[in-house]
Amino acid sequence: MDKQIQGSNEQAAAGDTGADGFKQEAAQPIHKESKRRRINIPLLIAEIVVLLLAVGIMYVVVTATGKVERKDIDREKIAVNKEVAEAVQTEDTGGTVKKSKGYYNVALFGVDATDGELGRGTRSDSIIIASINMDTQEIKLISVFRDTFLNLGNDSYNKCNAAYAQGGPEQAISMLNTNLDLNITDYVTVGFGGLIDSVDALGGIEMDVTEAEISHLNNYQLSMAKDMGVDYIPVEHSGKQLLNGLQATAYCRIRYTKGDDFRRAERQRDVLTAMMNKAKGASVSSLTEMVQAILPEVQTSLGVNDILNVLGSVAGYNVVASDGFPFEDGRVGANIGSKGSCVIPDDLEENVIELHELLYPEADYKPSKQVTGISSEIKELTDEYRR
Repeated sequence: MDKQIQGSNEQAAAGDTGADGFKQEAAQPIHKESKRRRINIPLLIAEIVVLLLAVGIMYVVVTATGKVERKDIDREKIAVNKEVAEAVQTEDTGGTVKKSKGYYNVALFGVDATDGELGRGTRSDSIIIASINMDTQEIKLISVFRDTFLNLGNDSYNKCNAAYAQGGPEQAISMLNTNLDLNITDYVTVGFGGLIDSVDALGGIEMDVTEAEISHLNNYQLSMAKDMGVDYIPVEHSGKQLLNGLQATAYCRIRYTKGDDFRRAERQRDVLTAMMNKAKGASVSSLTEMVQAILPEVQTSLGVNDILNVLGSVAGYNVVASDGFPFEDGRVGANIGSKGSCVIPDDLEENVIELHELLYPEADYKPSKQVTGISSEIKELTDEYRR
């Protein structure tokens, strides 16, 4: 593998911020005690928390109008590790290769855009893998931390959110497939405007704002308001209060209080929960208004039939597990030269094993040769910075 750490130009494209196909799973027996299962643990959702909600309630408009804008994606540009691609085509005959059945996996990206630009050149502030068990209607969410030091899908290494900026969804999906032994082929991307409009369409959401969060919340509001050419209403006091779309989006972006990115993930969970609870009591007309507001801020490779197949019974879907990658016990933080502060998989192979155990608990997993190679490269490239 021709290792290369991406230089400062790519870092500038990615900013200071730190994807899975259909029925798939290459798995080979590995005689190793499974690490802990992560079922029904608190949600750790990445930054643009409206993504799943946006996909879900798109069903309302799709059912009513049969219309959704589909963005063609060049699947020839999407990399899939050789062993994974071969396993997808191999039926389970009791041998060493096992293919999981009934899963539909999609990459969800939240991009740092207030101007409606959702393609290449924008930063993916959130990267979420949504794995849907089509038989049980269970959803598992894995947010890949945006500052994670990974192979960008082209044998260069940087913070993983640089992949979307460099090559749009195709490269971002390739990055996920390459590092995580997945076979993602579809995606949904949402910009900041989608979250703002959806919260406003719901009539706002109630959140408990602390005194330490107020100044940061208002600073993010000011920045976004300038970019969008709109006014904003400052939050002036702490406590539980109704936040509008801009305020709620700014709240999701706060990273400079105690807990940093991990506390931010908790805020995002709280916002998502509040939106889902509000949406449950909303009328069809309100949900339709919400979807219509979101659609200009959504780019997806999914067509009408795809959405109908996955979301034909939205109410039956249930999030049963969620976590962040690399996992808490398998990551370290370090400053890597010009890359700045990064999240480093302590052992990528072990993290990938744990990921597959979470997504597909019925299958033991042995990482591909490609992942083994990348894991070694990451160790070599980061060893001096972790001492």
